Amino acid sequence: MDWVQDHTEGGVRSREFTVFAGERAVPGVLWSGEKTAVGAPLICFGHGASGSRHQAPIPLLAQRFVLEAGFFALSIDGPVHGRRQRGPGGREAFWPEWEREGTVEDMLVDWRSALDAIQTLADVGRGPVGYWGLSMGTIYGAPFVAAEPRVRAAVLGLMGISGPEHYQPTIAAAAQHITCPVLFIMQLEDELFSREACLALFDELATENKRLHANPGLHPAVPLEELTASVRFLREYLMGEAEPRDAAFRVSE
Repeated sequence: MDWVQDHTEGGVRSREFTVFAGERAVPGVLWSGEKTAVGAPLICFGHGASGSRHQAPIPLLAQRFVLEAGFFALSIDGPVHGRRQRGPGGREAFWPEWEREGTVEDMLVDWRSALDAIQTLADVGRGPVGYWGLSMGTIYGAPFVAAEPRVRAAVLGLMGISGPEHYQPTIAAAAQHITCPVLFIMQLEDELFSREACLALFDELATENKRLHANPGLHPAVPLEELTASVRFLREYLMGEAEPRDAAFRVSE
């Protein structure tokens, strides 16, 4: 593991690093604060296809988790993004990468390599882990959440059972193995993934502890209030403060 940069601003420390998954260099960033203690919860962030580990709203969310809850936050670059950009980067580079069989398996190794390396740090430790990732953050994040028992709660969405032929059974199978609490976010006029595809993915989630937040608008128009909902959801489940799911309000007949 190589450290690239260490910077503190506004009470938030960001440490840029590179870990190695076999021969692949995986760039990432770890956020923490003065009140972040060893063993505190850690949120893994997966970014969208047009960005990198610093794509909005990840830095804002990381700052909120660090300052408001004393969490750690971790984000890594996608396979052709950020410090491992290929060609033009962004969506233009992502579409052919998504067509490549093995891309999900590679990113699963990348995520586990980064999480393993970070959790071995003396000032981090092995606290509860959550996941937040929409769009491409779900394309790769759902298989990661499904395969990684350390993840105790996840925010997913802006994605459905769609994509390349080889990928559709992969995302469906991943959903069928996700048993942790999930907040799923979708946009009702999403121009990239249809309502039907998104609802199909939500339905396939194996967990009984899931909820769907659907908002009007196109793919990138997620309301800011969903960020607050995401923070609250992950905080409650990683800190053991969530209401029991059987504590439902029932309307009298």
